[in-house]
Amino acid sequence: MAVDGRALDGRALDGRSVDGMVLFPGAGSGADHASLFTIEAAVDPLPVSRVDFAYRLEGRRFPDRAPKLIPEVATAVERAAAQWGSDPSRLVIGGRSMGGRMASMALAEGAIDAAGLVLVSYPLHPPKRPDRLRIDHLGGVAVPTLFVSGDRDAFGTPDELEAAHALVTGPVTAEWITGGRHELSRVADNADVAARVAAWLER
Repeated sequence: MAVDGRALDGRALDGRSVDGMVLFPGAGSGADHASLFTIEAAVDPLPVSRVDFAYRLEGRRFPDRAPKLIPEVATAVERAAAQWGSDPSRLVIGGRSMGGRMASMALAEGAIDAAGLVLVSYPLHPPKRPDRLRIDHLGGVAVPTLFVSGDRDAFGTPDELEAAHALVTGPVTAEWITGGRHELSRVADNADVAARVAAWLER
């Protein structure tokens, strides 16, 4: 099987073949965010679809709520699977911050299937609001899941995030970027995140 002239490279997670990745951006950025490009390059020749939410394409600053965003995730994953002659259950999905959270919610709610989940800078709670945890759905995530977070992320400390990781029922891998904040905006941070995503796929 080939996509845009590239052969799918037959990677697998927990016994599931992986034919591609679908990645979603954070609330304040788009599919052209440098970190998503860096991940795409790091996992080549595995095909990657970077997807903007509708509010972004419409020029609106503030994101829609989860009930609208989750179906957009499912539609984008189904579209990528069809384009690649694959099935959603053979794709890894996820993204940065809000994009990754929406992907995790789509999986937990059964809106879509996937081979695995990549969550970069998972927004566990709003800054300085550890009482508002975004964890209720995590018990419904049953696929191999990679969390990559900075150890200085205001949206969740390592201890808080590790407690949340334990709620996921699938295999969890946690990676920490030393000195990284939520944005992971340094060029070195982006390269580090991408390398860890690629290594997780290889493992």
